[in-house]
Amino acid sequence: MTDQLTDGEKQTLLRLAREAMEHGVCGKKLPPLDDASLTPRLREQGASFVTITIAGDLRGCIGALEAYQPLVDDVREHAVAAALEDPRFSPVAQTELSRIKLEVSCLTAPHPLEYSTSEDLLARLHPHVDGVILKSDFRRATFLPQVWEKIPDPEDFLDHLCAKMGAKSSLWRNTKLQVYVYQVEEFHEMD
Repeated sequence: MTDQLTDGEKQTLLRLAREAMEHGVCGKKLPPLDDASLTPRLREQGASFVTITIAGDLRGCIGALEAYQPLVDDVREHAVAAALEDPRFSPVAQTELSRIKLEVSCLTAPHPLEYSTSEDLLARLHPHVDGVILKSDFRRATFLPQVWEKIPDPEDFLDHLCAKMGAKSSLWRNTKLQVYVYQVEEFHEMD
């Protein structure tokens, strides 16, 4: 995705994410989309993450790092998955739906971040701007740029990301990992 979404497109994605999540939690099949009502941008291939919170606390977050389907389908799929399939949480119950706030993050394509040393890696990161992907052998983990709000120190950020990947938190300090960065356009439901 190269251009910013319009406010109307953001509202459409939030509405469709909410509808998909509620249908999924209630065990209902998703209704078909009216393609004629969607802008070309929403029908373009796009990668997204959908984050679910209750009272500001994370309740689920699932997404894709690379585009493989139309953005609108990606958002709907990940809204259901965030509610029902995030392995860190039990599935969302119907009684929680009214308290949930949704956030949608549309991702740019990840690109490699070249670096030589761990100090160089720290210097090349852009806190609060970059989402970061770490890869080591068969393991991979990412933090969206929004995670910088909770973990603002770059060293801590990379420590936590290594732990999320299932590795020692210090792995990035003494092993050259594959590092990719991306940016997001994020928007959320209002109170």
